[in-house]
Amino acid sequence: MSQATPILHMFAPQKHMSPFDVNMAADAGFKVIIPYINVELTEITGLVQDAIFSRPPDYGIRTGVFIGGKDALLALDMMKAAKDALVPPFQLSVFADPAGSFTTAAGMVACVEKVLKEKHSRSLDGTTVTVFGATGVVGFASAVIAALEGAKVKMVAHRGVERVFKTAEAAKERFGVDLEPVPGETPEQKAEIVKNAEVVFAAAAAGVQILSTAELQSAKNLLVAADVNAVPPPGVEGMDLFMKGEILPGCTRTSGVGPLAIGDIKYKTQAGLFTRMINATEPVHLDFRDAFKLARSFVA
Repeated sequence: MSQATPILHMFAPQKHMSPFDVNMAADAGFKVIIPYINVELTEITGLVQDAIFSRPPDYGIRTGVFIGGKDALLALDMMKAAKDALVPPFQLSVFADPAGSFTTAAGMVACVEKVLKEKHSRSLDGTTVTVFGATGVVGFASAVIAALEGAKVKMVAHRGVERVFKTAEAAKERFGVDLEPVPGETPEQKAEIVKNAEVVFAAAAAGVQILSTAELQSAKNLLVAADVNAVPPPGVEGMDLFMKGEILPGCTRTSGVGPLAIGDIKYKTQAGLFTRMINATEPVHLDFRDAFKLARSFVA
């Protein structure tokens, strides 16, 4: 492995690079960290080629690009642009994790998968998974991960199903998975959705309650509910921050997976992927699929 200084270039399409991500990169061992803000997709090629051509080819494994932001599809497009900009033998590693969503989604799905196996002798394959907050970055990534594992994924639309259709079409085009948009704008629609769900991912905005105890009690098929919201009120009523499969209050069989249990795996996963970049003997390109593989190893 090259002994060159590990350098990380961090690209953010918004006006701030996340301090969380900067801290994670520094603690993982990157010695030089440079944030770039307001980065546009068309600028990725030039930035990446500046990074690779300024160092000898064997320094490529010590050079990294991190892609942040708050848009999952834009982050994936930026990642593709970065990979396409490489000119072997001049290369570098790329890691996309917009708003920490890819590693958060990986942690949530891995935790739920473990609870399904241990409490219900089930896998994600063939399981009906309902995603609230489907157009958000965590919702999108968790929906795709679950679908890649064989789940039948329903994406709930709160403000018009058209937005969710576009998200589902993008997932089909990019990853070959089928996500089913379903309208959930009225209490009656939501009740029907929850009644048929076996797993719920609550990935809506912080401080928004998705499911009440009464709705949970009426969901006779619901095996696991996972909530990434640590800001009161919880996205799932009665959810404890640290739940790892305990039965939710007022329910007889629905297990809860809380935000700090998910967050623990998310933290380990993001740190682990940064470390993987530094320790790689060949350049690596990491997205939510790689995050899920690593998160699985932590919950195991």
